[in-house]
Amino acid sequence: MKNIAIIMGGYSSEYKISLTSGNVVYQNLDKAKYKGYRIHIFKEKWVYVDDNEAEFPIDKNDFSVTVNGTKIVFDAVFNAIHGTPGEDGLMQAYFELIGLKQTSCDYYQAALTFNKRDLLSVLKPYGIKTATSFYLNQGDAINQEAILNKVGLPCFVKPNKSGSSFGISKVHTKEEFLPAIEVAYKEDNEIIIESFLDGTEVSVGVINYKGEVVVLPITEIVSENDFFDYEAKYLGKSQEITPARISAEMTQKVGAIAKKAYEVLKMKGFSRSEFIIVNEEPHMLEMNTIPGLTTESLIPQQAREAGIPLTDLFTNAIELALNSPL
Repeated sequence: MKNIAIIMGGYSSEYKISLTSGNVVYQNLDKAKYKGYRIHIFKEKWVYVDDNEAEFPIDKNDFSVTVNGTKIVFDAVFNAIHGTPGEDGLMQAYFELIGLKQTSCDYYQAALTFNKRDLLSVLKPYGIKTATSFYLNQGDAINQEAILNKVGLPCFVKPNKSGSSFGISKVHTKEEFLPAIEVAYKEDNEIIIESFLDGTEVSVGVINYKGEVVVLPITEIVSENDFFDYEAKYLGKSQEITPARISAEMTQKVGAIAKKAYEVLKMKGFSRSEFIIVNEEPHMLEMNTIPGLTTESLIPQQAREAGIPLTDLFTNAIELALNSPL
């Protein structure tokens, strides 16, 4: 019986979603193979939370926990933290330093993919198309006219390093532009301003399943709101259609691009890439390396469509981690 630490929570606005994802992992672990431990990672505390909600502090020297006088060490970590420090490379680097195996990609890939503008810059030479964009760092002078001349209206203003659509605004008029920048800066000190791509939005899950890189059935996203924002993602304000209503050729094309990005970046674990298809050309928006794992989330939906139950999906991730070299 292997001890598996399921880390959840985190330091960002996404912590509540992460707690839900982590609990879904906990509930769907193969109990014959693994003993799961829910570990809450917050700035003020790292604790193991038992089934009675009692908390036991984690020893950060070796990521162990002592419960009623017994020291528990873990065979592997299942990473379910969306946002920092689980999705941006910090936890990955820590686990590598202390020699503990974990289910997500390595620290470099996590840091790179978490930084939307760096990710897109790295993938561009491989022929992966993106929206026209403009970058700002907090404190930079804002030449509104030059930016809007480049990206046009409507456009999107996004925090560069944040998830679950926190801090994103769709800007329709010049008057909305500066307030949108303020909203984005509340989440991050770097922002990305992108042209509006008018097309079909799809989400493509890519995983290593039993040693082979597999593209999961693609999801089409139809938001009731102006774009796929927090409400659309988590509060039912969108239709998520799996498989997507796109041609077989386009399914193959966008799947191949998502798989290429996964392989070029030497990814491990889960990835979910978002694209907008304009004039038969997929444009990549971002890649998530700790995608949502709640029962409503896209990767579980796609796995279901592929005939992979959640328990198998999570077992596969854990076994790949356990069998990987440190």
